[in-house]
Amino acid sequence: MSDVELVLRSANVVTPDGPRAASVSVADGRIVAVGPYDAPDPDGARVEDLGDDVLLPGLVDTHVHVNDPGRTAWEGFGSATRAAAAGGVTTLVDMPLNSVPPTTTVPALEVKRAVARRSAHVDIGFWGGAVPGNVPELRPLHDAGVLGFKAFLLPSGVDEFPPLDPGRLRTALREIAGFGGLLIVHAEDARLIDGAPPPTGPRYADFLASRPRTAENEAIAGLIALARELDARVHVLHLSSAEALPLIADARREGVRITVETCPHFLTLTAEEVPDGATEFKCCPPIREAANQDALWAGLAAGEIDCVVSDHSPCTADLKVGDFGRAWGGISSLQLGLPAVWTAARRRGHTLHDVARWMSTGPAALVGLDRKGAIEPGRDADFAVLAPDETFTVDPAALHHRNQVTAYAGRTLYGVVRSTWLRGRKIADHGTPTEPTGRLLERQHRT
Repeated sequence: MSDVELVLRSANVVTPDGPRAASVSVADGRIVAVGPYDAPDPDGARVEDLGDDVLLPGLVDTHVHVNDPGRTAWEGFGSATRAAAAGGVTTLVDMPLNSVPPTTTVPALEVKRAVARRSAHVDIGFWGGAVPGNVPELRPLHDAGVLGFKAFLLPSGVDEFPPLDPGRLRTALREIAGFGGLLIVHAEDARLIDGAPPPTGPRYADFLASRPRTAENEAIAGLIALARELDARVHVLHLSSAEALPLIADARREGVRITVETCPHFLTLTAEEVPDGATEFKCCPPIREAANQDALWAGLAAGEIDCVVSDHSPCTADLKVGDFGRAWGGISSLQLGLPAVWTAARRRGHTLHDVARWMSTGPAALVGLDRKGAIEPGRDADFAVLAPDETFTVDPAALHHRNQVTAYAGRTLYGVVRSTWLRGRKIADHGTPTEPTGRLLERQHRT
């Protein structure tokens, strides 16, 4: 292996077969060998011994609202990818809305790519959007390399990305299924949300009542029926209602091609602890009760949930007013997802091998990024180096997010990210990102 440029050694390397002491050899940005910890050093290679720090595959976050261009006061590719790098995320996939223009046409995709290319600290892929009237744009977007298509079943919060009614959903999904694409869905039933008590005022209990879990359950049941009928591939975004897990598990046993994600805030925060007026906790669907959270963890342990991704959806501080009916809904957590999930996972008896499966391997598989998501030969040399037993207290001012508003403020978390590596290059060191070296990713074409 005379061409090896870098060797990273650790007493705890998290591989697909489990953690072990190992040395990981890198050449031309890819992993070429995972060998014994004490393997001889290749001639001319840079060698770093990480000691007891854990070497994880770089996280893949497939649910990030970067909001660039058009709403860069909320976030941007520079700030978002710096935060990602500081938090151990080496690949993110940008959502098609909250930017202006939204990614619903190929020209809009090219605008977004041009903006992202200038300031990407991590690798970036893109979702397209399925909205009323853009069915003719779906195949061109697919051919241009988007990783799939997002749809809402109720208002998204921004006028330029309207929802699909049942008829338009069927038409869009039929088109997407025809070329083998993936539809990812914000699954809440508009009729049930409209019939719930409206959210007004500072009480979190009132907001929670306005987004009942039945709205998720019914929307997911309808999506399953449509996917079964059209033999389509669908994915449920940001699951908060654990009651829907049996529906999804039954559908899979029948052969329905459905996957599901949940988010760090649903696994680590509970409705019971949200103070009135604390709209930094507002998101849709909402953070639910502790018993529901326990059931989500059980679903993760059983393999019923495929991945854990951030749904990083930031905004400017002035939009987080104290009224849950008027405040913008979204949790900022891109930089904090790994320690937040690890803190809760270790308490419940899970391992970093589990966390890597949920936050790296699973998301990479969802979008078909075969070179991401694991420490094994042939994959990109993307790594997060974690001190799992060290703690820190979240200081919003220390985050790289453009707006330092987060529901995790003041929380003490386990897991300090020492460094982050992208294709064998260190892109963040003790929370400080280096120069941007990220690439733009496209869907990998398969024959």
